[in-house]
Amino acid sequence: MIKAEINEIKKLFTPSNCSITRICGCYVDGEKNKKTEFKEAFLSLPEEEIFKYFEILRKNLSGNIGKNLLNLEFPMYTEEEGGQQDFLMRLRASKLKDDALLEEFYDRIINSYEFVGNYLILLIHDAYDVPGKTTDGLTMDDASDTVFEYIMCCICPVALSKPGLSYDVETNEFHNRIRDWVVNMPESGFLFPSFDDRCTNIHNTLYYAKNCEEPHEEFVEGILGCTLPLSAGGQKETFHAIIEETLGENCEYEVIRNIHENLTEMIEEHKELPEPLMLDKREVKNLLEKSGVEEEKLADFDKLYDAAAGEDTALMVNNVANVRTFEVKTPDVVVKVNPERADLVGTMTVDGKRCLVIEINDHVEVNGINVKVL
Repeated sequence: MIKAEINEIKKLFTPSNCSITRICGCYVDGEKNKKTEFKEAFLSLPEEEIFKYFEILRKNLSGNIGKNLLNLEFPMYTEEEGGQQDFLMRLRASKLKDDALLEEFYDRIINSYEFVGNYLILLIHDAYDVPGKTTDGLTMDDASDTVFEYIMCCICPVALSKPGLSYDVETNEFHNRIRDWVVNMPESGFLFPSFDDRCTNIHNTLYYAKNCEEPHEEFVEGILGCTLPLSAGGQKETFHAIIEETLGENCEYEVIRNIHENLTEMIEEHKELPEPLMLDKREVKNLLEKSGVEEEKLADFDKLYDAAAGEDTALMVNNVANVRTFEVKTPDVVVKVNPERADLVGTMTVDGKRCLVIEINDHVEVNGINVKVL
């Protein structure tokens, strides 16, 4: 799924667009015991509760693709009878009205999800009548020819509210506030099936992780049967390792600056396209060549890449490139430069010492104070 398709689903979680048929939930304590369960026709809920659920559901589709939102493909074996995808297909087909399937779903999550504390499992069913679109992108509500039927699961931590004082209107006094259990925004969740090209794709799912560096791999494997890609941080570390291994001890400043500038240029050229910009092994090698890495240093590049990332692994450019800043760091000095003006920083040998050289103009501040440069 791309951002436009995710946003289209998020727009359903509003009073004017809502078509959610059913919502179910199971509250689990820190000892993995089911404390209570519920199942309701969604639109029969009080308006105040509906708005709170909308907020949770939208959050479950928030963040950046490739970081918090991951497009995952089901392995073939999960689509066989008894597999994870096959189970989700049956759960969707039941429209969440089969109590036995719901209980099995809750049990699967409780047995696989590693979390310290209480949490609420939320599950919704929806059948979205997808409106048609004209060639210039205008929506035609009366020209729908497909229905996107899906389920979405959110796992929300439940924690005690903070202690404090509260004002009692009746007594006109302040008293110690009664602490109660509050449902927080989702920690993990998924949309099944995927809404790809504004159509149903039962072979994919969209997974959400609040913390992209701790995405609950055990949950993804146990409930979805999918394999997580490298995290955003993992991709960045891998990219850095590939560069350092390729360049070796002679990792020159100018080459790293060129890599930064070339990545920034690639992102700028790609910004109007909906698909995330990815770099496979060949494209990373081309990037290094373009940035001035000598041919002999690229002789073992394929082996280095396979060992660090995996032969078929592609890296998302937004995960490995920091276009917001250009930072030069030593043990005692950190220099942050406008990424568009990385050319202002260079290296030079002065009195036999390697130095960073920063080109400056007449306007220089030190701790917010204008100073005169002689």
